[in-house]
Amino acid sequence: MYQTNFLPMRSASRAGLALVAAALVGCASAPAAHPGDPLESFNRGVYQFNDAVDGAVVKPVATAYQEVIPAPVRRGVRNFFSNLQDLWSSVNNALQFKGEQAGNSLARFGVNTFIGLGGVLDVASELKIERHTKDFGHTLGYWGVAPGPYLVLPLLGSSTLRDTLAMPVDAQGNLVSGIEHIPTRNSFTALRLIDTRASLLGASAMLEEAALDKYSFTRDSYLQRRRSGIYDGNPPDDGQVEKSPVKQDFSDARDRTRAWVKTLKESGTAGDEKEKP
Repeated sequence: MYQTNFLPMRSASRAGLALVAAALVGCASAPAAHPGDPLESFNRGVYQFNDAVDGAVVKPVATAYQEVIPAPVRRGVRNFFSNLQDLWSSVNNALQFKGEQAGNSLARFGVNTFIGLGGVLDVASELKIERHTKDFGHTLGYWGVAPGPYLVLPLLGSSTLRDTLAMPVDAQGNLVSGIEHIPTRNSFTALRLIDTRASLLGASAMLEEAALDKYSFTRDSYLQRRRSGIYDGNPPDDGQVEKSPVKQDFSDARDRTRAWVKTLKESGTAGDEKEKP
C-alpha cells in the first residue's frame, strides 16, 4: 500500500507500535543494504502484504470513488481534511518556535473554517497564505530525535521508529479522532483514506509501469520527503545523514561568534601596534 498522510485511529497506532516492537526483537539481525533500513527483510514482507490488500480492496474502492464522485466534491473533501491538518500544523510549528509558520497555519485554519464553509473551500490559498504542514514526527526531528530504522507498518505503510512513536500524539491532534460517535468517526477516517488513495492513483500507475523496485522507491521517497519536511524543504547536502536543524543553527551561531571574537582580537592587536612609539 502506498504511503498516505492520514492520521490513524488510536487502536491502529497501538497495534502498529506492538508490531514494531516485535520486529525490533525478531528481525534485528536481518541483512540490510540500505543503512536506514536494517529491518528490510521484515519490511518487504509487510510491504507485500500491504500491496496485496491495496490491490484487492483499497485501490478498487479508490478507483470507484474517483470515477463516481465529481472532481469538485473530491476537492472539497481534500480541502476539508487539509484544513484540519493546518490546525495541528500550527501547534507543531509553534513547538518548533517557528512563529511565522505557526501564524500562517492558524490563519489558514481560521479563514478556511469561517469563510471557506468549514474548510471545504480553500480560501486561504487564494489569499496567498502559505501552508506549512507539520506533524509531531517533524517536531521530534527538529529537536534532534534521530529517525531510527525505517519501518513498514501493516496497513499504515511507510514510517520510521520516530514517526511511529509520534503517532499517538498525532492521533490526539487529529480532530476526527475526538469525535465520540464511533460510526461517524470511522466514516470520516475511511473517507480520508479513500480520498488520499484516490489522489495517488496516477502516481502508483506510473510506478507500476516503470521497471523499478517499488519497495526501494517507496522507501527512499518517504525518507527524503520526511527529511525535507524537517528542514522546511532545504535539507543540507550531506547524503543520508540527518542532523537536527536546531543543532545546526547553534553550530552556525557558535561559528559566527568565534569569527566575530577573532575579528575583534585582531582589530585590537592592530590598534595596539599602531599606538607603539
